[in-house]
Amino acid sequence: MTNGEIEHFANWVEDLIRQRGYDIDSPRGGGKSRLADEAGVHRAAITRLLQRQSMPDLETTRRLAHVLGVPVRDMLIRSGRLTEEDLPLPERPRAAAADGGAHRLTLEEAAAGLGVPDDQREMFMRVAGQFLPRAAQQRGRRQAAE
Repeated sequence: MTNGEIEHFANWVEDLIRQRGYDIDSPRGGGKSRLADEAGVHRAAITRLLQRQSMPDLETTRRLAHVLGVPVRDMLIRSGRLTEEDLPLPERPRAAAADGGAHRLTLEEAAAGLGVPDDQREMFMRVAGQFLPRAAQQRGRRQAAE
């Protein structure tokens, strides 16, 4: 990892940290400690990143992504560890002609895409279905019955 890559990633993370309201600029702001506590990582890992000394390890990166509200995929790509080709986004299903080009995920597709375990899918579909408009609920029931 080059100094330029660390610099680029650290600048991006610093902006995120500030946007999320962590005071990392004043000596007594406590932002680094609060971020470390909320992420469940050692404060030194945050300090080393912000001082451009080293990149965080994978687990620290994952925890920071969660606390900062960004996808882990984005953190890994921005850090230079992986590329967009290494972590492609899943392809959306092709729109059926009957949809007029506007394919909507079924509850089953959503459950599968989210990794809902098989033994919990029926419950997921019932609960999630309650939030859909009536027409979508009926369509989802028909698709599930097929």
